[in-house]
Amino acid sequence: MDPSRLSRAITAALEVARAQGLDAHEARVLSNSNKAVLLLLPSAVVARVGPADQPIAAFELDLAVRLADAGAPVVAPDPRVAPAARLRDGFEVSLWSWVDPSGSPDRAPTAPAALAEALAHLHAAMRSVDVPAPRFTDRVRSALELLDDRERSPRLRTQDRDLLRGTLVELRDAVGSTGREQLLHGEPHPGNILDSPRGPVFIDLETCCRGPVEFDLAHLRPEGAEHYRSAASTDHGGPAHPDATLLAQCRRLTLALATTWRFDVEDAFPDGARVGEEWLAELRRTDGFAHSG
Repeated sequence: MDPSRLSRAITAALEVARAQGLDAHEARVLSNSNKAVLLLLPSAVVARVGPADQPIAAFELDLAVRLADAGAPVVAPDPRVAPAARLRDGFEVSLWSWVDPSGSPDRAPTAPAALAEALAHLHAAMRSVDVPAPRFTDRVRSALELLDDRERSPRLRTQDRDLLRGTLVELRDAVGSTGREQLLHGEPHPGNILDSPRGPVFIDLETCCRGPVEFDLAHLRPEGAEHYRSAASTDHGGPAHPDATLLAQCRRLTLALATTWRFDVEDAFPDGARVGEEWLAELRRTDGFAHSG
């Protein structure tokens, strides 16, 4: 959000929190992209604020409640208010529990083994809830629409646009043909994982989609897959042995998706232009290898 819109979002969040009986007089910006994430003080409640014409908070809140009830490692809505999306001044506001990273124990909860174990537990809980969710292919479709709209992605060179489009289509079809799908987080990268006293917990459930578990595993460091195998083997009913070929395809697919978003004129990713070029270079380097295998 630009400064003017962010200022309005902060006002909306403070007003919503106070209307719910919370003591909220100050907002600290935790992140600001397509949505603003704010810590409201002194009540210590987190507000997620997004455009009202792109409603997603009701889905995210409902899913978070279901997953928390199932014992999943997720951040739950703030228990002091009813979990509901609230509209104010063109914004949709949802209120969440605050997880203070300084309260984490003196260990490394974000180590690959801990992250993989948390993801395995999340997947197990997700298999126990029944909610409608898009397939991962919907995300690919959105990326292809961006690539086809040169006004929305003017910085892309023709050859790079073609590389991204070809990669997305090829891997969408390959990954989508497996037939092994379940509810996923969708983007369990480090920015969507918080350290807590009970270990890693996941946020930003608006990215949830259906697909193979390898699509989520692709967001972890390479050694995470081995740890995931060990953690998932104790969870009856889950895929204890991720497919190595499928995981490699998902790694490349998620890289192509993330790279495409960096060329959106409205992308607010920090230093997104430089990062997009770096990721494009990585896709180019691995393009021949991907087709040789």
